[in-house]
Amino acid sequence: MPLTSVKKNGKRRAGAPDTPAIQSLDRGLQILEAVGKSPEPVSLGQLAAMLGIDRSSAFRLAKTLKRRGFLTTPSAGRDYVLGSSVWRLSRQYDWSKMLARVAHEPLKTLAAQTHETAHLAVREGRKALFIDHVTTSHVISISGQTGELVPLYCTSHGKALLIDFEEQDLVDLLGPKPLKVYTKNTIQSIRSLAAECTSLREKGFATDESEYLEGVRCLAAPIRDRDGQVIASIGISAPAARFPREREREFAGLVVAVAAEIGELVGSLED
Repeated sequence: MPLTSVKKNGKRRAGAPDTPAIQSLDRGLQILEAVGKSPEPVSLGQLAAMLGIDRSSAFRLAKTLKRRGFLTTPSAGRDYVLGSSVWRLSRQYDWSKMLARVAHEPLKTLAAQTHETAHLAVREGRKALFIDHVTTSHVISISGQTGELVPLYCTSHGKALLIDFEEQDLVDLLGPKPLKVYTKNTIQSIRSLAAECTSLREKGFATDESEYLEGVRCLAAPIRDRDGQVIASIGISAPAARFPREREREFAGLVVAVAAEIGELVGSLED
């Protein structure tokens, strides 16, 4: 199997990493690319030749990738193929794209109904990831971009995604350390966040009272699959002056209704 090799003369090629940690990451990514492109399992010797390193160094890299599930050796063999972690990542990417397609029209409807920017988000580790958004014609609008990551604990989307979490679940996800403070309204402890999640479950939606960005109010609701599991969130963001508390009930009704609509659309795809 032809694999691209790296020069062994000790000179760093143009654009190559210049620190050991980054070099190891670069080599690990090269391994994944090579194994992914190969129609056959790839041997340790082939990996070492491709990277221009000795077999023991190649083995340590492959062992780390195998431990994390990115490589595996089928049937107790010694050669490598891509592992389950790669497939999980690819499914998550495909799932997010599918969800964005299904939810785009309801998202546009929500933006038109509220005249405010509407976002669709999924959980990505300890963050909420915006996978789609629709802006409005306001001169001043809140336009978080698709692909942007925001904290879970101090944004309406994040709290909607965490709405079913109990205190221990939150500790397991976010860790026991104090939470980073962004504004004077930011939640600062897991205990406070757990108490808010309990309250949010009763309301069915989450708010952000200028907890992440000063002068910005947001409202989001969880999107659930047919089993009741939270799979995403949808919501709106606006300058606080344009989103007084008196409008919370009105906006919440619209957001919750659109979240339910998207949940039904996703459920229909599972039939």
